[in-house]
Amino acid sequence: MASWHDGPPEAERSSLVRMYAVTGGRTAPRSGLAMEALVSSATSAQLGMAYTREYRAISELCRQVRSVAEVSALLSIPLGVARVLIADMEAEGLVRIYQPQLDAGLPDRSLLERVLSGLRRL
Repeated sequence: MASWHDGPPEAERSSLVRMYAVTGGRTAPRSGLAMEALVSSATSAQLGMAYTREYRAISELCRQVRSVAEVSALLSIPLGVARVLIADMEAEGLVRIYQPQLDAGLPDRSLLERVLSGLRRL
């Protein structure tokens, strides 16, 4: 039985190291990306093996429009990592991002209700 001072299990450590490597150590996207922003695949074709498995998974998942938060939850990756990967994918033309419109700096109430409803379904 592992104790708390043994650190995270090997699989969890490996996963965190992979996420660090995939994002190049970045924890924030190069451009602002709200967690409620909607993402869709920009191509109907499956991404080939030239792309990371995370890119392929995000592209496949976003064949249906999803929020950044949904992508993070469904792929079990940290929200910061999902934001970095999705922003990078947009820069490469692999996904389209639809940022929420803000009135006076406040998000739209109906958008927040839709995001909350989606999170409850998870």
